[in-house]
Amino acid sequence: MKLLIADDEELTRTGVISSLDWAALGVDEILQADDGLHGLEIARKYRPEIILCDVRMPRMDGITMLQQLEQTLPDSVAIFMSGYSDKEYLKAAIRLKAVNYIEKPLNPSEIREAFLAAKELYWQKVHSHRGESLYSMETASQLALQLTVPYGANEELIRRLAGELSLQFTQDTSFTTFIVRPDSSADTGELPADAVFPGFRNFLMQYGLRAVCTEKHRQYAVFCVFGESRPTPELLSEIGAFLGGLYAPCGKYMLAAGDTQQGPAQAYSAYASAVVVLQSCFFYPADTFLMPQILQQEDARREPLPDSLEARFSESLAGRSPEACQALLDQLFSFFFRNSTVFQNQAKDLYYKLLLSLEDAKKQMQLGADPDSGNIVDILESCFSFQELHTVLSEKTGDFFRRLEHSARENSTIRLIKEYIGKNYANELLSVRDIGDHVFLSASYVCTFFKNETGQTLNQYLTQYRMEKAKQLLDDPRYRITDISAMVGYSDSSYFGKSFRKYCGLSPSEYRERTSG
Repeated sequence: MKLLIADDEELTRTGVISSLDWAALGVDEILQADDGLHGLEIARKYRPEIILCDVRMPRMDGITMLQQLEQTLPDSVAIFMSGYSDKEYLKAAIRLKAVNYIEKPLNPSEIREAFLAAKELYWQKVHSHRGESLYSMETASQLALQLTVPYGANEELIRRLAGELSLQFTQDTSFTTFIVRPDSSADTGELPADAVFPGFRNFLMQYGLRAVCTEKHRQYAVFCVFGESRPTPELLSEIGAFLGGLYAPCGKYMLAAGDTQQGPAQAYSAYASAVVVLQSCFFYPADTFLMPQILQQEDARREPLPDSLEARFSESLAGRSPEACQALLDQLFSFFFRNSTVFQNQAKDLYYKLLLSLEDAKKQMQLGADPDSGNIVDILESCFSFQELHTVLSEKTGDFFRRLEHSARENSTIRLIKEYIGKNYANELLSVRDIGDHVFLSASYVCTFFKNETGQTLNQYLTQYRMEKAKQLLDDPRYRITDISAMVGYSDSSYFGKSFRKYCGLSPSEYRERTSG
């Protein structure tokens, strides 16, 4: 707790400090001022909880100083001291709710009693204001929520909540909604709207604007900004930049503003337009602030997507043409990037199909499945923006052609081994010795040779091959799991289940249920 002693007499200040054990009373910092103006500066900078103040001081008296601090330090408590028995000063001190009035010469016991009373009053005020603040925040959140639903049945509720916050909406009140979607996968976690709001509110005050905020669906922060004058596009851009700066510490974010509307009956329309703009944010770089004026300025002329793009992509993969695939990827990016006329689901659905085409091509060319192939939906959902989505497809396409090139250079003996496994994997008794005999190598050498050439052991490759075949068979509901176990070389279905879970992270039945759903 901080104590400010404001008195123009240095001996008085020194005497007060030395007369009591302030640390025992809970004071860990004592500030001094030699007049009211200096005391005002120190109080605003250091925000002391208790102010022990002389009534009469040079440049600014104690009464004036405390009057000017009422708004800045509403919880601080004053103790006045003076050598003058002036009733008018005493009345002024009472109006300022000073806890006590001590006459000079000062008595240490009186100072102590006055300080303890001031300390108790301070905590009462703090607890009271905290309760009011929490109530006010809850009321403001409820009001913001009501402004995001169609106006009508909630008209009286909006009027009541606004009244409790001392707000008065008229038909000339302008409403503009800002929506923020932080990246929930960021390590820093989401930054609650409550934490951002005080700074945002103070920023708006300089423009004569106010705001209420709420959170929706646990992933969106909604800020309803209102005022009696309609904000200019330039001011809205400045507000968006400031709000984005507040959210920058939490990582990537999307930020959108809707159209400005007049009157509380149109507040929902302001919110709905912001929702529309927010969905377009997906196709822009992360941390971009969008509003309708920006989208209207974008050049909508762009080349349409080619017909049968999915089929053409598959043909380019089968034809082993990285150039053709890259051309299609470039067309995709050119079409979707900064495109406000399409929806996220359209892009994600198409990219899902193209990623499946990649996996099919890998299987057909015996390149081995991608470890993430069973999680394409999760991969797509983890993409915060279109650029990330496109990067996933581009990187996986590049990886496909790199593996294809490596496969083309692969030792002919390796190809013979893989072909032999492909024909005999269903044989439970298939052994390393059988594989070695097929390519005229000893069992020990064929293991070393295969590991050096592929980076995998023979058993790892055989298990992977069997598990990928099992996944294909599980997609067909006609086959029972026990049948599939035997079909991929496992007579013990229990052991097959354990092996499958170790490889895939799911039991065979769980995998079938997920893929069929």
